[in-house]
Amino acid sequence: MKRTASTMLLALFTITLVMSAGAAPPPPIDTARGDKMIAEYFRLETAGLRDRCLADVKSLEDWKAKRQTYRKQLLEMLGLDPLPERTDLKATITGRVDHEQFTVEKLHFQSRPKLYVTANLYVPKGLKKPAPAILYVCGHGGVKKNGVIYGNKVHYQHHGAWFARHGYVCLTIDTLQLGEIEGIHHGTYLAKYAMWWWNSRGYTPAGVEAWNCMRALDYLQSRKEIDPGRIGVTGRSGGGAYSWWIAATDERIKVAVPVAGTTDLENHVVTGCVEGHCDCMYMVNTYRWDYPMVAALVAPRPLLLSNTDRDGIFPLDGVVRTYNQVRKIYELYGAREKLGLLITAGPHKDTQQLRVPAFHWFNKYLKGEDPPIDVPAEKLFTPEQLKVFKDLPADSVNAEIQETFTVAAAPAKVPGSMAEWAKARDGWRKALLEKSFRGWPKQAGPLDVKRAFSAGRQGLRLNAYDFTSQTPVRLRLYLVEPVGLAKPQAVVLNVLDQQGWGEFLASMRPVFETELKEETPVKPDRKTFEKCRDWLEARKCAAVFLAPRGIGPTAWNQAERKQTHHRRRFMLLGQTLDGMRVWDVRRAVQAIRSLDVVKGVPLVLESKRKLAGVTLYASLFEPDIAQLELDDLPPSHRQGPILLNVSRYLDMPEAVAMAAERSPVTIGQADLTGWEYPAAVAKKLGWGDKRLTVRKSPAK
Repeated sequence: MKRTASTMLLALFTITLVMSAGAAPPPPIDTARGDKMIAEYFRLETAGLRDRCLADVKSLEDWKAKRQTYRKQLLEMLGLDPLPERTDLKATITGRVDHEQFTVEKLHFQSRPKLYVTANLYVPKGLKKPAPAILYVCGHGGVKKNGVIYGNKVHYQHHGAWFARHGYVCLTIDTLQLGEIEGIHHGTYLAKYAMWWWNSRGYTPAGVEAWNCMRALDYLQSRKEIDPGRIGVTGRSGGGAYSWWIAATDERIKVAVPVAGTTDLENHVVTGCVEGHCDCMYMVNTYRWDYPMVAALVAPRPLLLSNTDRDGIFPLDGVVRTYNQVRKIYELYGAREKLGLLITAGPHKDTQQLRVPAFHWFNKYLKGEDPPIDVPAEKLFTPEQLKVFKDLPADSVNAEIQETFTVAAAPAKVPGSMAEWAKARDGWRKALLEKSFRGWPKQAGPLDVKRAFSAGRQGLRLNAYDFTSQTPVRLRLYLVEPVGLAKPQAVVLNVLDQQGWGEFLASMRPVFETELKEETPVKPDRKTFEKCRDWLEARKCAAVFLAPRGIGPTAWNQAERKQTHHRRRFMLLGQTLDGMRVWDVRRAVQAIRSLDVVKGVPLVLESKRKLAGVTLYASLFEPDIAQLELDDLPPSHRQGPILLNVSRYLDMPEAVAMAAERSPVTIGQADLTGWEYPAAVAKKLGWGDKRLTVRKSPAK
């Protein structure tokens, strides 16, 4: 009986299972090629964003026409569009500390229900009229004694004291991390957290800090002691970054002095400053900005950029480049004098040389005066005196705010009609292109497919083809086919993770040692080679193997720290590593279809584990995929693949339903649950019983 194409393709899946049966310990990896490639990739991508930044602004009218759109985009990238509800702050003063010139109020408020912000409010004595106010945002300077946490505000108290001694009301607020109630800034920075799902959720603690600043302004404006039209912001290091977020997004800030708080993408990505910064320093860069764009949103309000000349995590060259870019916007406003650049000698440190010019700047633009500064900023209190809570509140959500600050999409409902389904599907596709895959190349560019070698031995032919996914990412396809086969009845593209790459090499090395000698050394597995050959010969099929970027031939430095911060670099560029691997799979599909030997042949996509999710998404953007075979597909983006913002719109079951509309999908896993939604959609819309198959994987 003649085998149908569908039956033949299903049977082909067994080949890939056989080939991956001989799992071996991870082999040592040569990363020279991958290290060179990824360094050049980051350089080119960063240069592209730098050259685009503010390039379309030719006049003040251009800028004004775009400014509100940019502000809205920044709010979205901070997880603040739409803005959360401004609920009751429940501001509570827990005590006071008296000084002869001012009083310090120890207080807390809730920026959202149960999200506590601890603070010290420095109020000058003898005020006869509302005074200007400063929001001081702390950096990472947490104070802890004998296991008791006092917060960042204790470390930075000298700033609040100086402002109060000179006629300002100053609210110094703790940050989410290192405050009296500790949260997390290091979700993707530290391997012990590995909260990469933050990228999929569109979450960054920078958004929490920005929101806490907004609510701090609400609190300041509720105080009779301050003039609500004269509020400035400053802070250093992390506080310098938060000064950017609040000044760029909230017009109530009239003067800003971010200290050692920003530099450009070149420093973060290429120079490597990302390796010294936690997640609170970064927006989720959906719209692919360079950082001068953030600073430009402050214009034309007075802005002083302050930095030292030997700051290792905010290098001088990037600060100057940022200043020069922003200066163009201030010049369009005719407000060149309101933009300042202060550089003093020293490392990343809170110095008097940085403080004094900041005090001058606020005096000039908030008080209209500029007297000599003859009183130093000094610490006047013990940590115990400034502590807000005696006992921490039991209902605090600070430590878990990442779970709720940005909202994941609710599970989709089964559509009642094809029209309902089409609306949902098209909306998801639009969101994917605009919010998750905006970092894909605008122009695909030539594939430039070149055959690297072809060798036939013992019944199989191994062909290698190099192609360009995007400059400078050059990848290799390995096509395996029976010797003498004129035209295969089907071809299956196997998308490999690092484990799969080792297994592929083990299966081919017994016969093709010469051709694969430059690849990672692994123990040859002749038994698997023979089984592969027999299956391909029996079914007259071909198999293609792809290791996307960062895997196999292009693997880069495997040290945990390097792996972590390379992944973070992708997010800074408005991408994710998994998202760009989706692009690699798409380009591999296009390259395969350009080969004469398999033109017009049904193409099956197969993969395992997290790369199965990458392959799934690639199938949504390439036509005429005959079938998908996905083993151990993660049930949610919480486990991967990590795609920018994706969880705000859909999760894996919805993506499987989208794929099943286009191609038959088979999912192999240990149990048969988790895919009820795509099964129900297929049934409701009459796609047939073969569109989704969930089968039990063999025991490992």
